[in-house]
Amino acid sequence: MKTLASSLAVLALAGCAAMEPAVPPAAFRITSPQFADNAMLQPKNAGNFAKNANCTGQNVSPALQWVNAPANTRSFVLIWDDQAGRAGLGVSHAVIYGIPANVTSFAEGALGGAPAAGQFVPGKNTLGMHWLGPCSPKGNAPQHYVMTLIATTLEPGELAAGLTKPELLKALEGGKALRAASLAFRFAQ
Repeated sequence: MKTLASSLAVLALAGCAAMEPAVPPAAFRITSPQFADNAMLQPKNAGNFAKNANCTGQNVSPALQWVNAPANTRSFVLIWDDQAGRAGLGVSHAVIYGIPANVTSFAEGALGGAPAAGQFVPGKNTLGMHWLGPCSPKGNAPQHYVMTLIATTLEPGELAAGLTKPELLKALEGGKALRAASLAFRFAQ
């Protein structure tokens, strides 16, 4: 009887651990129509950077979409980080801002190249470009790449191109950031 009770308790706990919390329908959130939250990215999504032997992909950004931006949103910021990169010092993979409030999605590949007219302002990630796909070392366990979308009160063209992540976050101080949503991807090679 004890064994049966223990087995049922373990099954019940396992079921609870696997359940996702319900997301309120009106919540500000970012998703990908290609990948679930915490899903593994494909080899084509890896970065392409000749100076790094781990950047062997095609630098194809995943498709993204978001809903329920807060009132008074004028633009969005998109930051993509790998906190385990550089042996735990972190790597900023994307710094993109000035995304107009009426833009609510990007197609696959839209962020990896030059910005289309008025779609976003390119910043500078750790390597000095606005977008770089994952470049985790070969043989590592899957690393997490967290994408953060920030709704802001800034007009789309208010900030100059080329800001780094720290410069951008400093520009958002003083109540200019309204709310944030995040989405995690994993990658290993």
